[in-house]
Amino acid sequence: MSAPIRPRFEPKTDFEGPNLPPLSSIEHPWTSLLYCNAGFPKDLFQIAVAQLVEHPEYNSTLILRSEQLSDTTDNFPDEIPLLEGHVPLRCIHRRLLPRRPGRDEPLVQYCTLYAREDDDLPTVLVLTPLGSPLPYYHPAVSHIGFRYLDSDPPTLQLDVLPLPATPSDVNSRLFRTSLALLDTLHRYGWGAMTNYKKRVQHDNLVPREVYQDKYLQMREKYKHLVNSWQETTDPLKHVFEDIGIATYLILLWQLSYRDRPPNGFLDFGCGNGLLTHILISEGYHGCGIDLRARISWSHYSKETHEHLHVHAFNPFSETPDPYLLPGVFIIGNHADELTPWVPVLATMHSASGYISIPCCPWTFDAKFDRSLSARFPLADGEDEASFIESLSLGGHSSPSSAYSMYRVWLASLSRHCGWQIECETLRIPSTRNWAIVGRKRSGDADAQQRNIDDIIQFVRDRGIFKSRKPEGKAGDH
Repeated sequence: MSAPIRPRFEPKTDFEGPNLPPLSSIEHPWTSLLYCNAGFPKDLFQIAVAQLVEHPEYNSTLILRSEQLSDTTDNFPDEIPLLEGHVPLRCIHRRLLPRRPGRDEPLVQYCTLYAREDDDLPTVLVLTPLGSPLPYYHPAVSHIGFRYLDSDPPTLQLDVLPLPATPSDVNSRLFRTSLALLDTLHRYGWGAMTNYKKRVQHDNLVPREVYQDKYLQMREKYKHLVNSWQETTDPLKHVFEDIGIATYLILLWQLSYRDRPPNGFLDFGCGNGLLTHILISEGYHGCGIDLRARISWSHYSKETHEHLHVHAFNPFSETPDPYLLPGVFIIGNHADELTPWVPVLATMHSASGYISIPCCPWTFDAKFDRSLSARFPLADGEDEASFIESLSLGGHSSPSSAYSMYRVWLASLSRHCGWQIECETLRIPSTRNWAIVGRKRSGDADAQQRNIDDIIQFVRDRGIFKSRKPEGKAGDH
């Protein structure tokens, strides 16, 4: 079989025909310079633009290399643009080093990946230079944006927000630089496709079209929460992320329970309480618990406020937990230290199911250490490689990375607790969007209970876990 041939790079500037509007932000109007057929799927955009970010020297002989200063997925800098219909996922702060320091100055720049509000895959990269005047090797722009558009056929488009009095006609330096950059991105995308095996699987449990239609309704209903955000964290990220999770849960419950869990939901480690607020507002019965109340709690509706509680979890308590009731559906949304307890408690208290969206890796009483935390045993005859492959861990992290190994550990724990494992990559604006869902139990219930008892006894014997005291006035919530 002959090797695949890269499609020809054929840039176009006739924006009057195609429906390819430029990026839009609240500061200034953007200008679309040129576009071309993408020639690769949307999944690969992040991989393709990573080359642009990591190796700017490949596109300019005046640049020596770049140095990464920071990399964040939260608390984004004020200098990056607020793009309509998009939320930032990741911002890399880098310094461009000139090849001739005596002639050109270094340049600090933000490289920001954005996703659409109803998706988790990045489709926009914006480069934002800082400082003035700009060195010669950088285009005379406030921002330059690379976009992947789900048109027919899929399209790569380059938009800019030029500095005042900067020409952008086809003979200008800005246009020539943009042409070279778009050609480079087109080439990187093709290279990624010919060396790439897709590992992320979306829409395993909830159909894509159903989710997207429901999300649009939910977004319109709750997007006002961005303007009334009470926390210090980024509202664009957290509001639309929790709208997406709430949408997913509502549809999952409709498919699993013909409407809703038999005994409501428990948002375990609910934090700012936004997810609980949205679900309560949608008419679902349940509550959220956390060690301390957040500023946001008192600003929600009275009905929501009455269902947010300050409560300390204690696996050794002889007193029944008032919130862990039979038939409840447990939500572990970036629950950190509580994450490994979710499937354990779901089995202990005969929950109707659970969802866990892990973020920071923790075991039962300490941070996860892949050299010390062996996975739980699989069923007799079950192949480890097939088990890991079934988890759909994603193509953007190494299978041997700490985060991937933590998810394998969590999945083996869920199986050890008697749950049939279902995994989903959620369409939310977060790099931590992998979820494990338990809806059905199988196997010997007595053996599973013994497994749970062994875990509790193991944690008790280690003597590290200490039930933390509720903070603030617990009686007020």
